[in-house]
Amino acid sequence: MLYYLFEYLGNEYGLPGAGLFQYISFRSAMAFGLSLFISTIYGRRVIDKLRKLQVGESVRDLGLAGQKEKSGTPTMGGIIIIMATIIPVLLFAKLDNIYIIILIITTIWMGFIGFVDDYIKVFKKNKEGLKGRFKIMGQVTLGIFVGSMLYFNPDVVVKEKQITEITEPALEQINPSKNFSEEHKSTKTTIPFVKNNEFDYVVLLGWMGDKAKDYVWIVFVLVVIFIITAVSNGANLTDGIDGLAAGSSAIIVLALAVFAWISGNIVFANYLNVMYIPNSGEMTIFISAFVGGLVGFLWYNTYPAQVFMGDTGSLTIGGIIAVLAIAVRKELLIPILAGIFLVENISVMMQVSYFKYTRKKYGEGRRIFLMSPLHHHYQKKGYHESKIVTRFWIVGILLAVISILTLKVR
Repeated sequence: MLYYLFEYLGNEYGLPGAGLFQYISFRSAMAFGLSLFISTIYGRRVIDKLRKLQVGESVRDLGLAGQKEKSGTPTMGGIIIIMATIIPVLLFAKLDNIYIIILIITTIWMGFIGFVDDYIKVFKKNKEGLKGRFKIMGQVTLGIFVGSMLYFNPDVVVKEKQITEITEPALEQINPSKNFSEEHKSTKTTIPFVKNNEFDYVVLLGWMGDKAKDYVWIVFVLVVIFIITAVSNGANLTDGIDGLAAGSSAIIVLALAVFAWISGNIVFANYLNVMYIPNSGEMTIFISAFVGGLVGFLWYNTYPAQVFMGDTGSLTIGGIIAVLAIAVRKELLIPILAGIFLVENISVMMQVSYFKYTRKKYGEGRRIFLMSPLHHHYQKKGYHESKIVTRFWIVGILLAVISILTLKVR
């Protein structure tokens, strides 16, 4: 909203400083600052309100150190992250930008699903929360919406790097647009660490011949559904000890900010020889607000936590990360960038599968880990949760650095 206000004041009245709002970097900084202020200052009030309403976490006895002390800690704290993200975005982002529209809807939709889940757990005293099939239905619905918007909306286009007649480096820098094709729809994405690292989903339908392009949207939407479901569930599983999900997510999202900034800037896209995605740079403002919300939430969520994000936060975080990665054509990088989420997911799948297999074969279930998800395994081994979280963050930073290196290492 402020973007349009200052654009009007600058054009009509020549207001000094109004031009600053044209710069993504300025608006991103403002969004981060406001988000951090909201999540830290007003976050305290939200926590007090949740405590007054007795929205406390009901902790199951899993035999973990310090677990009983967590009982009664306010949950549904994801409201803080959502509020601290949406308000700055509405103020500083271009609200007619298709990527911003998709991200706002993703935040509200996943936040609603998580809120219903937490509401059932807290107020209906049902520890299972929202039935799994309804969660999956919500994630699939979002996947269909996001996939359809990214495929069919005319504002979602790309410009691909191409060989031109310009051979002078100086000329390339003066007018980098000469090195790119015209804007066009594309189902191409990026494969990390591979030379000429673009992959087109239409290849998967190569056996259909000329008809492949007519049906590739189905493949694309299915991929989007799978990624959103997998990443949101991974974030949900990671939210098991104080500060782990919020801190890991902030690291992942900061790396995605780099990709969004570069993909949306034709000069950097030209220099790094990557696909240019017009208007995608605007997502940097959303990401800045989101990171501010996560960091502010961490102020109260680090050990010992004064509030838990609940599914209201974890499902929202996972959905946003998935959509951001897909929008900047880096979804195939998720196994590296969101490696923490992946490992947590895999540890549960391995534990459950092995337990069922051994119970069927030997008559009793056996385990690979002392407990899953993986962070609970280390708790069972006697590590303090602060040490576990810090080490997971370090691994997350390493994975983020490796992900960013894929811009040049091919």
